[in-house]
Amino acid sequence: MGERKVLNKYYPPDFDPAKIPRRKQPKNKQITVRMMLPMSIRCGTCGTYIYKGTKFNSRKEDCIGETYLGIQIFRFYFKCTRCSAEMTFKTDPQNSDYTVESGASRNFEPWRKEDEVVDKQKRKREEEEMGDAMRALENRAMDSKQDMDILAALEEMRSMKEEKTVAELDEEDEELIKSITFRVILYVNFHMCLHNSKDYVKRIEDDDDDDEDFGILGKPSVLCSEVHATSIELVYLSS
Repeated sequence: MGERKVLNKYYPPDFDPAKIPRRKQPKNKQITVRMMLPMSIRCGTCGTYIYKGTKFNSRKEDCIGETYLGIQIFRFYFKCTRCSAEMTFKTDPQNSDYTVESGASRNFEPWRKEDEVVDKQKRKREEEEMGDAMRALENRAMDSKQDMDILAALEEMRSMKEEKTVAELDEEDEELIKSITFRVILYVNFHMCLHNSKDYVKRIEDDDDDDEDFGILGKPSVLCSEVHATSIELVYLSS
């Protein structure tokens, strides 16, 4: 039984690939490719809007004699989704974009307009600086001043943020001190009331060794006095 998927083929010992004749293909053959529309366009025949990202089968060919810095420019043929009218667009390696060639018109894109304005201003500035050294010096001085203003604004924003953070931390510390003070005062008052009540049972004095085993818990008066002093100190600090 032969192999089902035919992944391996038999090559005889006397096989010579150089003897296999090459297929003759026509020059500038169109290749069918599956792609997505790189821009939003409007059909020139029926007026249908075809949006960016629409998938379609197109025919790709080389534009004879059209290159940019050695990069070949390609042409794509595709049809309208409604009237099946043929439209073409080409690659534009100079601007890293595409240009509509025939059969449709490209929709207005605000970001492209902004980029064009910026490029126009940049080219105008370069032309002005090309023959005028003083103009170039003035432009560099203005750029330096603008950079310094931006850095100063950033530093001011950073300092304002730090001051706000410190103020928030101070408020949180005050609230924490007040909360601790209130709890300590309640604790001290509770033990003082318990100590002064008639139901309070005094601890029988034992040996010193037993007191050392119990530690400070064997001396409630010492604990109350220390806590009371701590509460007074916290009240003083919070005020």
